[in-house]
Amino acid sequence: MDARTLVLTLALGNLALCAALFFAAAGTEADSRRRAALATFTLARQCQAVAWLLLYFRGAIPELLAGPLANLVLFAGVALDAGALWELAGRRHWRRVVLPLLAVAGAGWLACAVLDVEAGVRVAAGSLIVALFYLAGSLALVLDWAAASMLRRFVAVATGVLALAIGARGVLALLLPQGWPGVGPAELQAVGYAAFYLMMMAGSAGYLLLAREALAHEQARLEVLDALTEVPNRRGFYQALAPWLALARRPGQPTALVILNLDQFKRVNDDYGHAIGDKVLQAMVAACRRQLRDSDLMGRLGGAEFAIQLPRTSLADAVTVAERIRQSIASMPVKVERAVITLTASLGVTTIRPDDSSVSLFKRADEALQAAKLRGRNQVAAAPAAAEPLADPAADAGAGHVA
Repeated sequence: MDARTLVLTLALGNLALCAALFFAAAGTEADSRRRAALATFTLARQCQAVAWLLLYFRGAIPELLAGPLANLVLFAGVALDAGALWELAGRRHWRRVVLPLLAVAGAGWLACAVLDVEAGVRVAAGSLIVALFYLAGSLALVLDWAAASMLRRFVAVATGVLALAIGARGVLALLLPQGWPGVGPAELQAVGYAAFYLMMMAGSAGYLLLAREALAHEQARLEVLDALTEVPNRRGFYQALAPWLALARRPGQPTALVILNLDQFKRVNDDYGHAIGDKVLQAMVAACRRQLRDSDLMGRLGGAEFAIQLPRTSLADAVTVAERIRQSIASMPVKVERAVITLTASLGVTTIRPDDSSVSLFKRADEALQAAKLRGRNQVAAAPAAAEPLADPAADAGAGHVA
């Protein structure tokens, strides 16, 4: 396959990808980040398709279009390729770096064309510009390398290797304008276009597979996350708790569990509506998190009931933490459009025992929670040790309670 046919293949391949991406975007329900990344990637394909078409018709159209303009559009397409990878990796501010670099690189190459710099220098400069942008895209994929999937690692390595091949082709064309035995300028040019073709195929397939992989990871995350409060849901909390139930069979510091329920929360929904109720729950979760360590875990069990896991925390210390949370909620009125809502919460506290299952653990914590409610709500109650009456948290923690 000669170089001209490869150029046409690149143009038609990118056009086909544009069409496929158009229909893929029309049916996607991805979040805003993925839609933005897909839009960037689609624009990159469009730019590259236009650039390769202009280069294919070189000699049949004005040189200004087939030369300087085609190369500038190609640089833009490759830069957007890199930007799409950075956006997919969650780095939304890539434009602050990539676009200024694109402007500088384009201006430098255009200056070479205007000043009629030697063709070999322009070819080498253009190849290096393209290679550097591709390497920038590869860099986005090597972030968090230790946690990266094998697919991500493969795409990163393939992109990096092909980028180096494109850059090397330009440098060799400058240093060895006549080629070397067995490899003339035409063959060297064909190798460069072949590297572009492989980059188009590997990069496009890799990007789409990575986008699908990221979507699958996000869906898996949402399966264990409460979308409203952004804490684990019941399933996610139970999964996180399971290893601590196993560790409780070994000697060491205990792990505590707190069950929290907002008092009279149904009245908030009935009087102000569910939208206000959602804001109340979000404010309550934020208040709780301010009282917790990074190692503590809060999860939503359903409605206005939440669970808090306190690793390596005794019962007395857990009661103290629960009391701080109770006071924080009680002293945090939530301002809404029509009123200021004052919240209170009841909390039940226990620790994991060696013979506990999740059922027995939550049953004991819930019994403590019900005891706090029976005492008048807005209180903390601790589950007893084996065969002991329900503990009074005021005695355990030395903390007062508001009825």
